[in-house]
Amino acid sequence: MPFEASLSRALAACRRLVGARRLRAALLLCGVVSLLPATGLAAQPGGGVRAPSDAAMAAAQVQALERATNSVVGLRVIATEGATSTDSLGRVRGGSGVVIGPDGLILTIGYLLLEAETIEIVTSDDRVLPARQVAYDLGSGFALVRPLVPLGRIEPAPLAAAVDLKAGEPLMVAMGSNGGAREVLTRLVTMHPFSGYWEYHIDSAIFTSPPVASHSGAALFNRRGELVGIGSLFVMEAGAPGRTQPGNMFVPVELLLPVLDEMEATGRTRASVRPWLGLSSAERDGHVQIERVDRLGPALAAGLQPGDVVLAIDGVEINTLEAFYKALWQRPQADAEVELTVRQGPEVRNITVHAVDRMRTLRKPEGI
Repeated sequence: MPFEASLSRALAACRRLVGARRLRAALLLCGVVSLLPATGLAAQPGGGVRAPSDAAMAAAQVQALERATNSVVGLRVIATEGATSTDSLGRVRGGSGVVIGPDGLILTIGYLLLEAETIEIVTSDDRVLPARQVAYDLGSGFALVRPLVPLGRIEPAPLAAAVDLKAGEPLMVAMGSNGGAREVLTRLVTMHPFSGYWEYHIDSAIFTSPPVASHSGAALFNRRGELVGIGSLFVMEAGAPGRTQPGNMFVPVELLLPVLDEMEATGRTRASVRPWLGLSSAERDGHVQIERVDRLGPALAAGLQPGDVVLAIDGVEINTLEAFYKALWQRPQADAEVELTVRQGPEVRNITVHAVDRMRTLRKPEGI
């Protein structure tokens, strides 16, 4: 039976189970458990679901999903004028965040806040509150935001590791918007390393499908209403490499736990202090090809250009973004000389790039 038809039957069962007044959470709960009988609603031969013997279990799950949804807020960001990040991200940005601390501390995806001039939080009851950036971790890609005025009664979302998730497991994506959060269902496809074009790599990322459009900072919850990931990207290969499957990449929150205290205390992490070249690159035909060069970055100053193919770093051959980044970041200092062997048109050249600390290049509002 198609997923939509199964979900429709699950919804009908949920109406009877918890009542129409809590239909939103009921839909999400039953949409999940209709595909995952172990959560308390068992599948019937006709494709529907039946109520569990202990209805309190189902009611508790509904409440957990409601709490999860209520922890999600919208974010509005305006970057500083002239910031280089506006070239790829725009100056006006919108996304989501998740309250994770009793003092209103909010977790979101870092690129939303790059070179931010103003940050606003949009609550579920349409209040617009000023906020400030607390931290940005270049290593994981996470950022922290704190409201400048009290958020009110918003219960923080509990965090959980994604390692226990299984392929095909239904999950809930919640996104902040005017009038409250929006939720959709998705499924875990796989977890594996991810290398981003913007000099970014994590050893384990969450890939889901079908995709959601408003993924920036969106919250990914398991069926217990626990936060397992923060939305980063739309991807065309959410499954096996080389196989087209539209989906999203989420950064798992277990990457946050070892560095949360450091981020709050210093505004960054030790992993954020690493060489940066100012390149956007992609893997093409077994090589790393430069796609874009930051207009104020060290790569441009060294003479690198879009279309150049990186063949080696410090004389060591590379053919993947992961190998490129890990060889670059093994230097103990961010300010370091890096020798790249590149093919520019018909010529192969050795180019020395004076790498810098990316965090020091980010423009801040005047007076900060």
